[in-house]
Amino acid sequence: MITGRKPRVALMGEFSAGKSTLSNLLLGARPLPEKVTATRLAPVWISHGDSAPYRVDIDGSTEPVSINALEAIPVYETRVIRLFLEADILEVCDLIDFPGISDPNMPSEVWERMLPEVDAVIWCTHATQAWRQSESAVWDTMPDALRANSILLITRYDKLINDNDRRRVLQRVRRETGDKFDAIFPISLIRALEAGEDYDKWNASGAGDFVSHLIATVDRLAKITARSDQPLFNIRNGTRLPDPVPTPVVPRRVQRVAADDDPADGS
Repeated sequence: MITGRKPRVALMGEFSAGKSTLSNLLLGARPLPEKVTATRLAPVWISHGDSAPYRVDIDGSTEPVSINALEAIPVYETRVIRLFLEADILEVCDLIDFPGISDPNMPSEVWERMLPEVDAVIWCTHATQAWRQSESAVWDTMPDALRANSILLITRYDKLINDNDRRRVLQRVRRETGDKFDAIFPISLIRALEAGEDYDKWNASGAGDFVSHLIATVDRLAKITARSDQPLFNIRNGTRLPDPVPTPVVPRRVQRVAADDDPADGS
């Protein structure tokens, strides 16, 4: 039986790169009320369960919060907001939704202080301006142990006009990122959300390959986090990782999304 904490996967990228849509896709529902703008919040750490939400102050103290008044939470004094949802993906990992790294109204320390909690990152980059210099500069500061388990999503891939443009962008991003990510996937998150039970549309959006890889990544990370409380952000080159433990059971609904012989759930 697997013990220890679950892997923690961060959703990161620049402002308006698709992180909110990605969280909707992974969770099967919008985690925040419609009126709440995630980009104006401190990092939001989402775990499985039905506990009441709370905020963690930068000094470590906690305070209950209202899900409908999250935007009233002081950003600069808040290390993280903790939310709890009943979602299949949260049975195997926690998600930490970071604010956009390029928001001029959001000092970098607001999200930087949560990086030590992270085991892997799903980084969203907008297809029409993919992998900007500012993104590369931030990613270059990440330790290799974290990058080796992280995924780059080229979002809004459907916004590129033709196959030549799509191929050129993908080739350029692969060339410029080199081995800095475990995998790169072009995707249309909106089309993935719209796919519903249509497995062909789900695959055509790019979500099928991405979700399959994500589940494999979480499965691999669970073998590490079952033995170590230290997130991979804190593990540098040359540090020996814990020995593997038996593979955890993946929730049925998430398996169905990734399986080749089953219709997609779309959530």
